[in-house]
Amino acid sequence: MPELDPEDEKIVILARSARARTQAKEGAAVRDTDGRTYAASTVDQPSFQLTAMQAAIAAALSSGAEGIEAAAVVSAEPLFGEASVHAVRDLAENAPIYRADPSGTVQEVLR
Repeated sequence: MPELDPEDEKIVILARSARARTQAKEGAAVRDTDGRTYAASTVDQPSFQLTAMQAAIAAALSSGAEGIEAAAVVSAEPLFGEASVHAVRDLAENAPIYRADPSGTVQEVLR
């Protein structure tokens, strides 16, 4: 995997922290086009469920973000979740999406 620039490394760290803080299945973070970051973990309630990426995107949008520059998800799963990828692509066709394992090591990048 290529070395991450400091801003992309930051969102991986934020995603990992969100996952660890809540002991969730996954954590995610996004950086909006103004450079602000948003992190979230999986939401699994009886009445609704969100992937960590959907929750991070929702936080960004509800804070006024108009686009996404980059996104990261930390999970033990070996593949990107389709719903998570679609949530990013709704806002940015070409933003990189980093998938890292629970240690924070990036395993894959979608561009």
